[in-house]
Amino acid sequence: MSRNILLDPVRLRVIRCKKTLPPLSQLMVPVPVKCESETFNVGAELTGKLERHEVMGWLAKFYQRREIKNAALENGIDNHIYHQTYLSFRRFCLDGENLPVDLHITLSDITSGACHVDALLPYFIRHAKLVFPHLECIDDLKKISDLRLPANWYPEARALNRKIIFHSGPTNSGKTFHALERFFGSKSGVYCGPLKLLASEVFYKSNQRGVSCDLVTGEERNFAKANNSASSHVSCTVEMVSVNTPYEVAIIDEIQMLKDPSRGWAWTRALLGVAAEEVHVCGEAAAIDVVKEIMLSANEEVEIRRYKRLTELVIEDASLDTLERVRPGDCLVCFNKQDIFWATRQIEALGMECAVIYGSLPPGTKLAQAQKFNDPDHPCKVLVATDAIGMGLNLNIGRVIFNSLIKPTVNEKGEKEMDTISTSQALQIAGRAGRYGTQFPIGYVTTLKNEDLPTLKRLLSQHPESISQVGLHPTAEQIELYAYHLPHANLSNLVDIFVNLSTVDDSLYFICNVNDFKFLADMIQHVPLPLRARYVFCCAPINRKIPFVCSMFLKFARQYSRNEALTFDWLGRQIGLPFACPNTLLDLVHLESVFDVLDLYLWLSYRFQDLFPAASLVRDTQKELDYLIQMGVAQLTKLLINSETKVSSCTTPAIDIHGKLL
Repeated sequence: MSRNILLDPVRLRVIRCKKTLPPLSQLMVPVPVKCESETFNVGAELTGKLERHEVMGWLAKFYQRREIKNAALENGIDNHIYHQTYLSFRRFCLDGENLPVDLHITLSDITSGACHVDALLPYFIRHAKLVFPHLECIDDLKKISDLRLPANWYPEARALNRKIIFHSGPTNSGKTFHALERFFGSKSGVYCGPLKLLASEVFYKSNQRGVSCDLVTGEERNFAKANNSASSHVSCTVEMVSVNTPYEVAIIDEIQMLKDPSRGWAWTRALLGVAAEEVHVCGEAAAIDVVKEIMLSANEEVEIRRYKRLTELVIEDASLDTLERVRPGDCLVCFNKQDIFWATRQIEALGMECAVIYGSLPPGTKLAQAQKFNDPDHPCKVLVATDAIGMGLNLNIGRVIFNSLIKPTVNEKGEKEMDTISTSQALQIAGRAGRYGTQFPIGYVTTLKNEDLPTLKRLLSQHPESISQVGLHPTAEQIELYAYHLPHANLSNLVDIFVNLSTVDDSLYFICNVNDFKFLADMIQHVPLPLRARYVFCCAPINRKIPFVCSMFLKFARQYSRNEALTFDWLGRQIGLPFACPNTLLDLVHLESVFDVLDLYLWLSYRFQDLFPAASLVRDTQKELDYLIQMGVAQLTKLLINSETKVSSCTTPAIDIHGKLL
């Protein structure tokens, strides 16, 4: 049976919550309920004062009655809420000086034998709805978090008869090139990339072609025109694409990122929501089927254009075995910084200069290292890098060497695991060898260790597993509606409740990991902020493993909550201006974390311009800092040696919670 049948709304399979979340009732925080203070105790005037010990005894009997528990269950009150409500109701009845008149009279009748204890049930349920407000509005909450038909969220896109073209092919097949040619020739267009580097590359390339194009990332907006008026073309990171602006052509690059557990929602939103006459998606063939099904739910068809790799990729018969066999044009791929630092030191000890690229380096440093490696006249002929080379950099690599095939990953619970890289990752990284148009007409790939080569051959002989689900994420508007119904819940709690109550078509969709969002929400929970501002702060893309960045995030939120501008002078005092050239590895890593803090400032300045007024000065400072980091990376071996013999000049090194260097 075709999986397309599952798209029929009548036959949707749904999942109401992630398996990793506790039951809904355990996510609900009881709201304290107190008696309203009145001058006279009318109930006592009518029936006399209640005896505390008698009331306590009858309440205990009420709680233990099976009939009461069953009646409560019919009203959505499970055992957990039942017990919590009882504790609150008992406290309310025993400690309140002036109970509501009707409740006082009912308790008096029960203690005097005039009526049955079950008469308390209406009051108990009324109290439960005060303690747990969701009982009153559970149907409304479920409607808000009904995510089964996300295509309907984007009326501007649905109003168009969009043409969807899928450019499918491996790395170095020219698929993005062909999509960009259509972009450059259009009257208006938007390019959506996974990284700032890719968005910047298209921005520069477009303007060099004479096609006026703006750049929009989370941290900045660069106008192509001197008068800062908007251009007809925009190159942006995928999270920043507008779903309200009409375009002739849109490109969504690396479409297989739909499956990413943290960021996949951004590709889903772009695919369903971009208001373009032509939507060109580029990526792995593994995403074809799921894109077809998603588009079918929007009544749109997909045209497939397949591309083959432009140069040959050869798996070598032997592993490298030793770094002494490294040759010009080689790229050694490592999956952690420690291996990068070790390999760089070993290779340079052999008399070969290395370029170094890893994820936490600033974009300018990555580009400088790439240019050094690509320059045929430069003595640097070897690259040591993480899988950061998989996207966003044009590198003239002759051979890719995997230092290891084990990479840290994050599972659906947000936990870190060590596992063999996927076929998709192996193909993406290996495919960087033998780039079309370079001095390497054939790309080669191998491993450093003998025992890894059979695994690599197996991975590269397979096709990436077809993607079956793509990501979704709660919007600010949805969370605001939840907050309206549950005013006493904090933001982290609201997100948990939303995910728990959400309904998705789990034949196509999943809800993206919200652990980073919740981590930031919990960090600033005590800071008084409006809900929308709190939500925006918690969307900030920061590495929560770096204490210095997290502490600055908290300072930013506190300063904002006091309505005090985060001036450049204030920021300079926090980050320790002026900066010094790094002498040790700790110095370098600290400067990288400071760069991340400046990125965070710019990200927030884009959204709260009044209280983050120093964006231009911060960008200038970033350029200076980028240069210092470039100097540090250029003499990495010296920094490693100094780290063993000298004390870092930084007072706040970037280390994780276990004291390990990040």
